[in-house]
Amino acid sequence: MQQSINSKEIFSIGLGLSEPWFIEKVEIIDTVSFLVKELHIHINFRKGSKFSIDNHTGTAYNTTDKVWEHLSFFQHRCYIHARVPRIKLPDGSVRQVSVPWSRAGSGFTLLFESYAMFLIENEMPVSRVARTLKVTDHRIWRVFNYWIEKAKSNDILTEINSIGVDETSTKKGHNYITIFADLSQRRVIDIEVGKDAKTFLDFVSYLESKGGDRNEIEHICIDMSRAFISGSAEVFPSSQITFDKFHIVQHLNNAMDSVRKKERVGNSILKGHKYTFLKSNKTLSEKKRNELENINTLYPTLGEAYRLKEIFLDIFRLEDKNEAKKCLELWCASVVKSGILPFVQFVDLVKSHWNGIINYFDSKLTNGILEGINSKIQLAKRRARGYRNINNFINMIFFICGKLKFDYPTY
Repeated sequence: MQQSINSKEIFSIGLGLSEPWFIEKVEIIDTVSFLVKELHIHINFRKGSKFSIDNHTGTAYNTTDKVWEHLSFFQHRCYIHARVPRIKLPDGSVRQVSVPWSRAGSGFTLLFESYAMFLIENEMPVSRVARTLKVTDHRIWRVFNYWIEKAKSNDILTEINSIGVDETSTKKGHNYITIFADLSQRRVIDIEVGKDAKTFLDFVSYLESKGGDRNEIEHICIDMSRAFISGSAEVFPSSQITFDKFHIVQHLNNAMDSVRKKERVGNSILKGHKYTFLKSNKTLSEKKRNELENINTLYPTLGEAYRLKEIFLDIFRLEDKNEAKKCLELWCASVVKSGILPFVQFVDLVKSHWNGIINYFDSKLTNGILEGINSKIQLAKRRARGYRNINNFINMIFFICGKLKFDYPTY
């Protein structure tokens, strides 16, 4: 197909070409099916042009024919063709020069990759991105992982003094990972495979490779798992551990629900009231509050358990550490006196983790940031229907929650 000079100039501007590169030919050809056509743009360089690699400049020693897929032009799939020069270096080796429209090793143009990343950023699942761009999932994942790893390699982890740690899985019951977040910057800074104490050793190694210092970590917010406690104590012996309030309350709610289940046997009036007892009294509707009051009157043990739960939550609203400590001591004594077994067991848990719980009233740290991050992660999992490749999952979390800086072209 014969093209005018103007059309070549338009494509040249669109691709951002400059000397010595120029568009030699543009053609639209039929595909095998004859139902669609393809746009092929042929790029060349001026004879005698000089290129630079590692501060050495030279003319082309030889060339290699290359093809890249570009963004579709209207309904036509578009491909870039070029003779890519290689130059001879002083040590006798021959290396291929970089082209301005694509990165080394890619079969796509930079704008194609940028658009793919734009679609993923706007919450389109990778499988759908692949269908939209008419390529395989695997090729989109390769593009995605390249840019994530490149951004991670440029990430700097200095001046980090408080971290939150949590775990999640790629899908229910499979491939656990541990997430480390900078609580000040509210972002994920590292993800390690597994959920044992070793993940803390791996994290410190990564932190220090990025310019961080373990001795600057003053506060760590974790749940009460033995692995996390052991890992924190081994790697950060001088750091103050704060047990996450949300996890503590989760254990308290489990105790509350155990009491409800025991009272529920043979009592249909308690049917449908699970969340009535798990919610704070302040958040209940007037109707639910009245129902709760009647139930607590009819079932004194359940009423006492609910009263103790609400008092515990009120303690965590106190500002003064000494006052909170005294109130918590009195609360524990009240629970033991009540003899409500699930709550007595919860008190045993509190006492065995006492310092980390009391530290909350100094640090005021929670993993609420990680809870928000985890919500985003769960949404990404649902969109992808789980991740079979754990590296893809890890990089997707970094993309969503890592606040990384990317240098691909803005689409």
